[in-house]
Amino acid sequence: MTYLSRIWLNPLRTGAQRLIRNPHTTHAAVLGGISHQPLDERVLWRLDHDTPHRATLLVLTRSMPSWDHIIEQAGWTNADEPQARTKSYQPLLDRVIDGAVFRFKLRASPTYTTKKLTKPSHAQQEQLARDRPRGIRVPHRTAVHQLNWFLEKSRERWGFTTQPALERDAAVVITERKHLTFKKNHTTNTPPVTLHTATFEGILRITENELARTSLTQGVGTARGYGCGLITLAPLVVPEHTR
Repeated sequence: MTYLSRIWLNPLRTGAQRLIRNPHTTHAAVLGGISHQPLDERVLWRLDHDTPHRATLLVLTRSMPSWDHIIEQAGWTNADEPQARTKSYQPLLDRVIDGAVFRFKLRASPTYTTKKLTKPSHAQQEQLARDRPRGIRVPHRTAVHQLNWFLEKSRERWGFTTQPALERDAAVVITERKHLTFKKNHTTNTPPVTLHTATFEGILRITENELARTSLTQGVGTARGYGCGLITLAPLVVPEHTR
């Protein structure tokens, strides 16, 4: 079974601020919601900022999770409205069939590999000096390259293609781009983690249902432990006056 959870975070609380600022902290909190350890499943999550009043943490798990610890530290503990909801993901997966059309949202970390770096770090120099070195993974930094990355990967590997809802619409747009720098451990001198992320939204059509279901449940791209790779779907509703 697969479950999708929605947890609300109160940005005025210190615990929520820590989660919002540092994806490594959020990742640890998310994994803390799974009782079966050591973890043997892929857990995906994404932090959305719906309004200035609250942030929304979405989490996809295979196990039934518990989010009491996040609510106690970062939510509205005594609110009447439920601060976390968890539902089976199976009804949505059952609707992922060839030809089905959905609205989607994805925050990803678009990257590519290369052996030609202008200013490689010491660690990168050592890696490139090895026998049969693998390429270095580096981020796409411009919106054009990020969008081309998405279109290429979705067409070749993810089981769907994008299409506009109407002729005048774009099939996919980048709605947010971020450059994140954070530390895994503030007590050590380890270098910080740097991510370039892009949030893609638009319309998709399922072309290979099994591959698409794998993309939905396993995530896509890199940095999946840091809030990237979770594709969420919603019904496509076209206003009547535009049909």
